[in-house]
Amino acid sequence: MAANDTNPRLSAEVEALAANPNTVDEKESQDFDPAPDRGLKAWLVAAGASCTIFSTLGFANSFGVLQEYYAAHQLRGESADRIAWIGSLSAFLQFAAGAIAGPLFDRFGAWVIRPAAILYVFALMMTSLCSKYWHFMVAQGVLVGISTGMLQFPAMAAVSQYFDKKRAAALGVAVAGSSVGGVIFPIALSKMLNDSSLGFGWSLRIIAFIMLPMMAISCLTVTARLPPRTTTFFIGAALKQPKFLLIVLAMFFLLLGMSTPLFFIPTYAVSRGINATLASYLIAIINGASTFGRIIPGILADKFGRLNAFGIGGITTGVIICCMNEAESAAALVVYVVIFGFWSGTIISGGSAAITLCPRSPQEFGTYLGMGIALCGCGVLIGPPVSGALVDRYGGFLEVSIFSGVVCVAGGLVALGSKLVTEEGIWGRV
Repeated sequence: MAANDTNPRLSAEVEALAANPNTVDEKESQDFDPAPDRGLKAWLVAAGASCTIFSTLGFANSFGVLQEYYAAHQLRGESADRIAWIGSLSAFLQFAAGAIAGPLFDRFGAWVIRPAAILYVFALMMTSLCSKYWHFMVAQGVLVGISTGMLQFPAMAAVSQYFDKKRAAALGVAVAGSSVGGVIFPIALSKMLNDSSLGFGWSLRIIAFIMLPMMAISCLTVTARLPPRTTTFFIGAALKQPKFLLIVLAMFFLLLGMSTPLFFIPTYAVSRGINATLASYLIAIINGASTFGRIIPGILADKFGRLNAFGIGGITTGVIICCMNEAESAAALVVYVVIFGFWSGTIISGGSAAITLCPRSPQEFGTYLGMGIALCGCGVLIGPPVSGALVDRYGGFLEVSIFSGVVCVAGGLVALGSKLVTEEGIWGRV
């Protein structure tokens, strides 16, 4: 057959491929079986992800206990904002690491969590040996932060591959692990640090030993459903999507504002005359209440729209934060943290579910999650030190609560505003 007798349909496909190399991935992604949304394997992945997030974000959510303890012991004499930099750097790096962890998951699968699990436990052991400010910045701020990010994003991306119609609910179940950990770890740390002779070193080592079996379960159960994506490491087209950029901006504002109660509620309670042990338990109560705030809104989000649930949760959380300085007694503080914990629980799981509305292919979930949350992670880096500086400057918590609450309300409004660039529009269920 002569060269000019080539099949014209084949020639057209070759020309289209030359013009757009991503066409192959998009075409292949259409041939994948739909997400099962059910079954033992799918829920084992969700359970394994929950174990990962129990150990990582659950521990991160207990930093308020360590903030108060460091100020009274190892880092006595350091200002509140300098101590807060330890937790905020760790939180920022756990989000920023998603820019690497998410694409690695899409390209190579869930094996990436195994070396990260080893690094995470090692980092906690090193933190238990710290005695100076720079020690804590390196071990807890840098190593714990990076290894946390390398664990949580592959876990959430794997869950997203197994669920579609029930994705927000499944991610809520996975992220609820942080709430359970956020109940156990603050109480355990408070009891060991304040009511025992173990000391800081062995208290933190015991926490690390608790995490070992959870990491093992995660390494065995979290797997990828889809074959690796072989295109570029980052997806530049995501930065041209108005919906993606607006969701990331909303999360930036929400993470900037919501960190204040998580970091400073124990310190605020002590300033109101509450004893240190009860003050530490307030973090556990916040995280316990957020368990329901992650799961129940996730179920509703699948029915009424993920952006709707995300935006409403952000606005409500902001209004609640504005009222923090009005909770003056122990009873009022307990009621306050329960309400805050429930509504703030919608932000992380809701934001992750909202970002999964943007990818064109399920093979891109990890990269989109990693890129999006890495970008908005700057809010976590900035929020606690700014809050600490406001506390040091004004000697109270009124100004910081108003600042943080207004920022959260702005984030919720941006989340709802992102519906304007969707096909469903501002009144749609999206």
